[in-house]
Amino acid sequence: MIANKLQKLYGELPKEVTLVAVSKTKPIADLQDAYDAGQRVFGENKVQEMCTKWEQLPKEINWHFIGHLQRNKVKYLAPFVDLIHGVESFRLLKEINKQAQKNNRVIDVLLQFFIANEETKFGLSFEEAEAILSDENFKELQNVRICGVMGMASFSNNQEQIREEFKTLKSTFDKLKSTFFDNEKSFNVISMGMSGDYNIALEEGSTMIRVGSSIFGKRN
Repeated sequence: MIANKLQKLYGELPKEVTLVAVSKTKPIADLQDAYDAGQRVFGENKVQEMCTKWEQLPKEINWHFIGHLQRNKVKYLAPFVDLIHGVESFRLLKEINKQAQKNNRVIDVLLQFFIANEETKFGLSFEEAEAILSDENFKELQNVRICGVMGMASFSNNQEQIREEFKTLKSTFDKLKSTFFDNEKSFNVISMGMSGDYNIALEEGSTMIRVGSSIFGKRN
């Protein structure tokens, strides 16, 4: 069942788009099924759960942390996390750098932007991101690598509104790329689009989608 859903998704997605299978709350057996079907990138939003799954599942898996990350939890993920999606403060960035250094690693991150029409979503404004990237102290962070941007659209049936929000994130990416990352090949990720709206996100330039229920079924 999971394998069939994944094959259908693989058939739909352009080659250059990364599919993050959002596996939060799902049992290890479901992740193993997805792994056996060829899926290698999984997204979790609870630190303890992610660590447990990392310990028990094949080591070729790329683990993406997609939730709101507290600074005091970074140390648990630092040895193995492949990408942290939701960086929305300088303090968090510094903590990731510190823990990456302790583990002799460079950790990839995405800057999370607030694009939705909802108070419950987290994220930076363009001005806040600009302030971080222009800060003298930012240049000292040698153990984090900013690879792109992430944003979540409003939970809405209004497709035009969702499209506008994705357009905003794409334009934010373009501005950051030309201003701060012009020569950085690794700054190439636009993480936007989930089970309900990834088709619109792809049309607006997404390079990474986060899909849970369309692979694993409704959340437990």
